[in-house]
Amino acid sequence: MIIKHAVGREETMKMDTNGLRDHFLLEDLMQEGDLRMVYSHYDRLIIGGAVPMGNKLMLKAEAALKSDYFLERREIGIILISGEGKIVVDGEDYPMKKKDFLYIGRGATSVEFMSRDREPARFYFCSAPAHAEYPVRKMSRSEAEPQSLGSKDKANERTIYKFIHPDGINSCQLVMGFTELKVGSIWNTMPPHLHDRRMEAYFYFDLPETERVWHFMGESDETRHLLVANHQAIISPPWSIHSGAGTSNYSFVWAMAGENQSFSDMDPVPLDTLK
Repeated sequence: MIIKHAVGREETMKMDTNGLRDHFLLEDLMQEGDLRMVYSHYDRLIIGGAVPMGNKLMLKAEAALKSDYFLERREIGIILISGEGKIVVDGEDYPMKKKDFLYIGRGATSVEFMSRDREPARFYFCSAPAHAEYPVRKMSRSEAEPQSLGSKDKANERTIYKFIHPDGINSCQLVMGFTELKVGSIWNTMPPHLHDRRMEAYFYFDLPETERVWHFMGESDETRHLLVANHQAIISPPWSIHSGAGTSNYSFVWAMAGENQSFSDMDPVPLDTLK
């Protein structure tokens, strides 16, 4: 488990490209045959990827958690981003297809990831501290609550699928889903916004290997950017905008943890104030 400490506005303003990438970009989550995790001190969110290759990968309590098992004081949301796989939770099987979600609440003692085909299953997950227990629940893309936003003329026509939220899969504090951009659209979260009461993580996928996304971050009057490839993630602090534009359409998983679970709790940032 890699530890990423929280940094503030003034520190970020002084960073060069390498400094920004080191603190906010997660480049190597999806490694075949391995399970990798990053512990962010922004709201103590854990961001990870598991790619089983004929083997099963177990979610273990790393030393930093100081717990007997990973979900002793935590909850987790998992999405399968490619391939077909299976998650075994305390001995019960949950078959997974692409863009299926699985929520596992506090108290589950054993979580195993497996692939079901020659093409490895790629699981992306986010975990937040939890003070209450909620049951395991699986949800497919067709069961999620969709919300269409944007327009062709703004190049941001997209559909948001909400999975873990107060009117969907119940959780203690985790909110999670994904967004699909339609062909010909490249902008996400534009105009941008802030939610100072919650941090957020983005994970970009379904982006062709030769294409890239310019992810914008920072304060509205002091913006920065990170160049992001397929299967890479962004840690977005509560004080930072989060928006992006790609050289192709793409999808991304969003996950939030913090003060509340209200999806609409955001402070818009007008375009004419950005610098």
